[in-house]
Amino acid sequence: MNRVQVAPPRRSGFRPPTLQTLSEAVAANVAEIKARTRSTIMAVVKADGYGHGAVTVAKAAVAAGAGWLGTTSVAEASALRAAGLAVPILTWLHPCGIDAEAAAATRVDVAVGSVDELGVLLAQAASTAASAVRVHLHMDTGMSRGGCPRGQWDELTALARRGQQARRIRVVGVMGHLPLADRADPAANAPAVAGMREAWQAVRAAGLGSPLAHLAATSGTLTDRATHFGMVRVGAGLVGIDPSETVELHGASRLTAPIVHTAAVPAGTPVGYAGAYVTDRATHLSVLPVGYADGIPRECSRQAGVEIRGRRFPVVGRVSMDQIVIDTGTESFSAGTSATVFGPGGGATPTIHDWARWAGTIPHTIVTGLGPRVKRSIA
Repeated sequence: MNRVQVAPPRRSGFRPPTLQTLSEAVAANVAEIKARTRSTIMAVVKADGYGHGAVTVAKAAVAAGAGWLGTTSVAEASALRAAGLAVPILTWLHPCGIDAEAAAATRVDVAVGSVDELGVLLAQAASTAASAVRVHLHMDTGMSRGGCPRGQWDELTALARRGQQARRIRVVGVMGHLPLADRADPAANAPAVAGMREAWQAVRAAGLGSPLAHLAATSGTLTDRATHFGMVRVGAGLVGIDPSETVELHGASRLTAPIVHTAAVPAGTPVGYAGAYVTDRATHLSVLPVGYADGIPRECSRQAGVEIRGRRFPVVGRVSMDQIVIDTGTESFSAGTSATVFGPGGGATPTIHDWARWAGTIPHTIVTGLGPRVKRSIA
């Protein structure tokens, strides 16, 4: 019997769509924040480090001087521990509840924002935790999306005192959130600052010592020293996003993709689904293998573009699930040519802020929406 010989596939040599995290930019942002506060800096690396890689961002931030890390769950915190990060870690959203045993075993602090939540934690700790769980009491300072209401704060602190006396927990922190910090107006923050002071004083009065207080995230850290207390929690700022738009930070990532197809087309050529764009001249069209499944906003304006060899070229037609098309005019680029979808900024390179403006959203959604098909690398 004759066997059919199948040749092995030839490698194209293309560099796949890649998000490169720029560790030096994270370090530069931490340095900028350190210059604006005397408080300890917590590097918040939730949502996989705002899409930049939680371990990568955490290591860069700690090396630059961050003294704490913040995550959404004990499981996320445990992954940081497994990566060798030994600084204190706080977790406060608990989407799957609090695992008291894991928190105690991995030396991870947990925030508790209700009497019921603390009761469940104390019951767990009584039967499973080998050592006292480190707890931050969370007051609702104006967000109404978590945290203990002021009217129940005394009940929470009383229960915490009993739990601490029983050596099930140890209260080491008090926290809240600033609902209006993006306005960069200290007067808007004043009610939350007053609530934080009230909460901290009540904890002291309950005999729980003088725990670490923390209220400010990136915007408050950059614009209002009165919000700083003993620690500030910086997440978006690590990767170059200032929601208050008052401080120019360093973009910490670069997304590139190769051209995979190029065609010369005449005027009047419809592009993409429904022919939403029609060429008005003879031109060249190139395809990049990234789409809305990879985090490219489907609804973006006609100003959207990418950079190739120092020039910006527009995205044309509808964004597809897996592809975008760019109009390169008289330029014809060969397959494999690299395009920068976004980067740190400067010249023709779009930033995540540009993409957010083109899509009518915030830069946070651009970086956290990047899909798993995008390769990750570190610079």
